[in-house]
Amino acid sequence: MSTNPTTAAPTAGQAAAPAIPVIPAALTAAWDGATAAQLLADIEAIKGRYPAEHQRSALIPMLHLIQSVDGYVSPAGIALCAEELGLTRSEVSAVATFYSQFRRHPSGEYHVGVCTNALCAVMGGDEIWEAVSSHTGLGSDETSENGRISLERIECNAGCDYAPIVMVNWEFFDNQTPESAVALIDALDAGEGARPTRGPDTLPTFRANERVLAGFEDGHADEGPSAGEPSLLGQRIAAANGWTSPKEDTK
Repeated sequence: MSTNPTTAAPTAGQAAAPAIPVIPAALTAAWDGATAAQLLADIEAIKGRYPAEHQRSALIPMLHLIQSVDGYVSPAGIALCAEELGLTRSEVSAVATFYSQFRRHPSGEYHVGVCTNALCAVMGGDEIWEAVSSHTGLGSDETSENGRISLERIECNAGCDYAPIVMVNWEFFDNQTPESAVALIDALDAGEGARPTRGPDTLPTFRANERVLAGFEDGHADEGPSAGEPSLLGQRIAAANGWTSPKEDTK
């Protein structure tokens, strides 16, 4: 997108004023001026991470950036990504619909994902889903009227050793039960917040975490445990028994 800079003509003895980017009307139609300006600045920062000939690789973080502003991949966001990267809207939509982390309608402030894949289901994931869905009156990919909670059935949260898993805004809440999951949702809906089992000390909102996924640090990367007892148990058993990995045969 061209943001042709404009400068005020300097008078005698004055230095030239800094360039001020012109925000296209299409942007200000979708977002207010301050939001549009920040979006453009962030997009330029994202594109700057990639060589000029590979800037299409910026699409994934740009879609997360759009979600950090709109709460989902909005039509205006799709159009903006397409224009910035020289893609068609269909190409951007194809990526946005392929990856399940991208939402096609507004998510709640707290997006609750319940794993119902094989191991979590066996360990109680189906019961957790039935409990939270019944309690909130929401189905998968639905958002509460107050915009606080959205639910999703998730195929796998990549935390099988802590099954059954519930994720909120992609943060882990391990070893859940129907009762604890319902209590978690009630606390979030009441504005009480929650602390993930592993990860940051304070649960971020959906939009805040989407900005992190777009590549903008929030200062919480080193908070909380990243691995719990189930993940470390095998290592400890191996150390206690003197077990080591097989040596590579170099012959």
